[in-house]
Amino acid sequence: MKATLFVIENDTDHALAKGLIEKLMRSDDPADRARMTAQARLIEAYERGRWPRKAQSLPDLLNYLMEQHGLSRADLVPLLGTPSRVSEVLRGKRDLSMSMVRKLRDRFQISADLLISPMRRRGVAA
Repeated sequence: MKATLFVIENDTDHALAKGLIEKLMRSDDPADRARMTAQARLIEAYERGRWPRKAQSLPDLLNYLMEQHGLSRADLVPLLGTPSRVSEVLRGKRDLSMSMVRKLRDRFQISADLLISPMRRRGVAA
């Protein structure tokens, strides 16, 4: 199938590009598979710019992890230090120390990048 890729600049182009992907998916031609991959990358680039993902706040992330693991605030005390420190972290009033990050990372088996504020990752004191 002879198909021209769509450069996506608006929602109409986006819809056309998705339609092209659907057509190319039905083909067994290696050239069409290559076109489909290229068009999918263009769609992904447009979608990332149009609907960027926002990083979840630390309090939201910790509340989610607590809910998923059936934990209470008291269960975070051994990881964060004191009940008042747990409260400050969960209210967004305190950043995590590297010791806290390590303990949370190990407890929940998640990337430390999720726990470190973007400002600290860039070497800027928060």
